Amino acid sequence: MTTHDRLDQGGEAGMSALAAPKGVLDLLRVAAVVLDGDGRIALWSPEAEQLFGYRAAEALGRRADRLLVHPDDRRSAVDLFARVRAGDTWAGIFPVRHKDGSTLQVEFRTMGLRDVHGEAYALGLAADEGTVRQLETDLAVSGFLVKQSPVGLAVFDTDLRWVRANPSLQQMNGVTEHLVRGCRIADVLPGLDTDAMEAAMRHVLESGEPLLDQQSVGRTPADPDHDHAWSGSYYRLEDPSGRVLGIAVSVIDVSKRHRATSEIAEARERLAVIADAGVRIGTTLDLRQTAQELADVTVPRLADLAAVDVLDAVVHREAMARVRTDGSARFRALAVAAGYPTEAVHAADPVGEIARYDPTRMITQCVRDAQPIFVPYVTEGDVRRIARDAAAADVLLREGVHSYLAAPLIARGSVLGTLSLHRTINAKPFDEQDLTLACELAIRAALCIDNARLYGRERDAALTLQRSMLSQQPRDLDGLEIASRYLPAVSAAGGDWFDVLPLQGGKVGLVVGDVMGKGIHAAAIMGQLRTATRAFSQLDMAPAELLGHLDEITVSLGESIATCLYAVCDPHTGHCEMSTAGHLPPVLVHPGGGAELLDIPSGAPLGVGGVPFSAVTCELSEGAVLALFTDGLVEKRHQSLDVGLHTLVQLLRRHHGSLERICDQVLAALHGAPDDDVALLLARLRRPSRSGGVAVAGG
Repeated sequence: MTTHDRLDQGGEAGMSALAAPKGVLDLLRVAAVVLDGDGRIALWSPEAEQLFGYRAAEALGRRADRLLVHPDDRRSAVDLFARVRAGDTWAGIFPVRHKDGSTLQVEFRTMGLRDVHGEAYALGLAADEGTVRQLETDLAVSGFLVKQSPVGLAVFDTDLRWVRANPSLQQMNGVTEHLVRGCRIADVLPGLDTDAMEAAMRHVLESGEPLLDQQSVGRTPADPDHDHAWSGSYYRLEDPSGRVLGIAVSVIDVSKRHRATSEIAEARERLAVIADAGVRIGTTLDLRQTAQELADVTVPRLADLAAVDVLDAVVHREAMARVRTDGSARFRALAVAAGYPTEAVHAADPVGEIARYDPTRMITQCVRDAQPIFVPYVTEGDVRRIARDAAAADVLLREGVHSYLAAPLIARGSVLGTLSLHRTINAKPFDEQDLTLACELAIRAALCIDNARLYGRERDAALTLQRSMLSQQPRDLDGLEIASRYLPAVSAAGGDWFDVLPLQGGKVGLVVGDVMGKGIHAAAIMGQLRTATRAFSQLDMAPAELLGHLDEITVSLGESIATCLYAVCDPHTGHCEMSTAGHLPPVLVHPGGGAELLDIPSGAPLGVGGVPFSAVTCELSEGAVLALFTDGLVEKRHQSLDVGLHTLVQLLRRHHGSLERICDQVLAALHGAPDDDVALLLARLRRPSRSGGVAVAGG
């Protein structure tokens, strides 16, 4: 088999099994042709078959100028061949005749060759001129785009080491390509979250799926004092055969967009905090609870540590002075809140205790001037003026307090105290928007705190008035063992009352009533009704008649409504007559332990006017207990009144012993902190003494 035959077979095999392009030469489809000294084709590559259309069997041994060159161009071809054969090289474009008769413009690189025998050959490397121009254009355009693009572009190898960085990326990073080449990202840009970036690169390398618009925030040597935000996209680089070369990364600086988005998010968060404050602050009229609600609203959304301190005069409901004559101020700590576990809470004033701050302290300055204190960047000297003492200052310094503000609590023209806010974990200092938000929260909370203060003052007055009008703890009367309890409501004092009245003939009047409403007005109405009841009882009126007169008085008192139960018991006979004006019926506990609600026509409340009252009678056995009470004992939110009445009956049925003990057991089971006033009056029948005398109850 001749060399030509072998080449011919190899060429045909190559034509049928051309591999995918692996590089630039493959993209160009560079054809190789070798001519012997006579200008005949000695070697013919598969790419030559593709370019010129002739199979190796058709080309080998043929004169190239006869096969591939038009007659008009043969002299030029022969001259070029002679120059190359003589040892020259030539590069350029030459027209070649394709097998189909068309003319190709072919880019040539030619050179002379010698074999071991000294024979001269000519090597020609050829590619389609249009393909060469297209590749040159693509390379030029891509190079221009990489250099001129405002987008940062980088190339990393499969070990995630830097290969290229275009000028825009060099400017973003503040590091030249020369310094980054061969380095990992963390080696050059430690101010970025390089772990996340490399994790994204590895994912793209393994999956081949690009990751787009990956957000990152950090600092680079180009601007080491400020955070920037970037959007990065990652793509896997492959050669034409699919071999993985590395990672391409495009980076856009989106700091302006990020800041705008952050500002919008912060504005929404501030509005959310204000809305949250409107719901959470002032849910009760309790001073400390309101202060704690204010502190809880601010952490961790606005501050890492918050404290609410009010002037001690606010707690005592005194006329307030901002500072003392020596320039100092006495504060009462009402609330402390932290957004995370921290020792810094121990630097705040202990809740409930009094702290005295001298004139140099910032909190004193805040109440003295009625102006906020704003220290975005705290120094050690500032901390000494913020903390109550040196030990507290040391704690704050250890915990890293770096920003502080205090907003005065001002309501109705008076400074009540301060809201103090600190940042430790949150690296961002307080700004003007934070100050505005803190002052807004302080104003809203101050009004709630002042309402709680004013309400407390009114409640104290109402309680004082009510207690002055209520009976003192009644002593036993001859024939009746008496016990009673009264609990004012946590929220506001009302108009509940009870009374035990000695009557003619050894009888005893038992009264329990409830004026609708709360505060001083209800207490005053209660006092008048109690006084009238005592007066009418001395006239030996029947219960229904007495309630009729009370109804007329209540109508004359204006828009007042009250309920009342009046019972007249004769300990000698056990006879008991009772009437009710819209009040709950009493519970009768029999000596054997059974208990029941007595069935009494409820009647209309006092103050409705013109509605007659009816009465019922019952017989009490010795040892029987009659329980009179107001609705505050059995009525609870989100629970049916029938449930409370049933529970009371069961408690009275189970408990025995002294009436004092029974009172305590009932109250302990039904109430800890009642929403309404609670009055409970227990009377147990026992045989009167032979003398028939009456022991008069105090009151």
